[in-house]
Amino acid sequence: MKYVKYTNTKIGNMAIIEENNSIIEIQMNKKIEEQISQKDTPLLKETEKQLLEYLEGKRKAFDVPLNPKGTKFMKEVWTALQEIPYGQTRTYGQIAKRIGKPKAARAVGMANHRNPIPIITPCHRVIGSNGKLVGYALGMEMKEFLLTLEGIDKNEL
Repeated sequence: MKYVKYTNTKIGNMAIIEENNSIIEIQMNKKIEEQISQKDTPLLKETEKQLLEYLEGKRKAFDVPLNPKGTKFMKEVWTALQEIPYGQTRTYGQIAKRIGKPKAARAVGMANHRNPIPIITPCHRVIGSNGKLVGYALGMEMKEFLLTLEGIDKNEL
């Protein structure tokens, strides 16, 4: 069974979606189109709490179960993203090497763009090979905000 919890945060309205006791998706500033029951499950409440703590600068890591929907390759990328420490960045090429596919930087970028659980799976911590900020599914302003929150100055990348 799928459940959704809507919450208003300093970065906008967030929909947190749970299925089978795992978080499967977080959407920003969108109304969920499919019919999903709204329910304050313990997992959704805990996820909301952790996200709010993160956005207040009080949390550096998340510890909720995740089960994002995607291909095997995408899941490998998303797992590698979770290994990027708070306040640090990696390039698409570094992620590609980390998953054993050093020539797959562009594919890593596509998987990064399709990350269904942003913030918790920190795709905002991935930068271009030249050290510059590049695309982010939630927008560059959001990426800059999240990196700044973590103490990363885009001008020092």
